Amino acid sequence: MGNETIARRYATALADVVAKTGETETIKAELKQWQTMFETNRELTEVFANPSITHENKESILRDLIAKAKPSSKTSNFLKALAYNGRLEALGEVNDWFAKVIDERSGFVTAAITSARDLPEAERAEFKKNLEKLTGKLVSIEFEVDKEIIGGAVTRIGSTVYDGSVKTKLENLKEQMIGM
Repeated sequence: MGNETIARRYATALADVVAKTGETETIKAELKQWQTMFETNRELTEVFANPSITHENKESILRDLIAKAKPSSKTSNFLKALAYNGRLEALGEVNDWFAKVIDERSGFVTAAITSARDLPEAERAEFKKNLEKLTGKLVSIEFEVDKEIIGGAVTRIGSTVYDGSVKTKLENLKEQMIGM
């Protein structure tokens, strides 16, 4: 089972638990802090990834960190569950999926649009309007510029990609011509 699948399952389970209590924003913020702590402290990450360090020692270290940071009981229990199952290294991916699951359940989706040039506000608004019509949800869009795509745009919503870039169209045309 891949890390993405594992992360999605943990994130969905956590979302199921916190949705009932209304603590989603608190948990999201706390887990983000823990993710940052692991990402900025290489030694800590190595300790939890090291198979030669006993499970008991890892749990002891986590208990000490929790005692100092004092997160909510839901965050604390979730971190302990990740540690118990040897999945703390997936915390970053779990956080990403958790945010996606919460947003989706709230009627929001995030899209990423890559274009060859910076888009004016009118075009950005048109993209937003069209994506909201397409998805039936409120859309938050992250815009990126990549001159390599030559023109057009590539839109990603979750795992779905709409590729309208000139680069891809040229590559497809090339493949068709080679196949003739």
